[in-house]
Amino acid sequence: MKDFHCCATCRHFLAEKKAEGMMYSCSRLGYETKPTYKFNCWNPKEHVNKLMNKKNMGHASG
Repeated sequence: MKDFHCCATCRHFLAEKKAEGMMYSCSRLGYETKPTYKFNCWNPKEHVNKLMNKKNMGHASG
């Protein structure tokens, strides 16, 4: 999870282009954030879940 855990990969992350530049926010927490920030409430997007599962399958031994 360490390779994927950040705001940019969370389903609550919003990116909005404004005249003064990009604004990043969390729809769950309700405040501005940055793509690289990490919070314990992280809920990965569906495609990120698939990537994590694929990566875990490649490392499984048995």
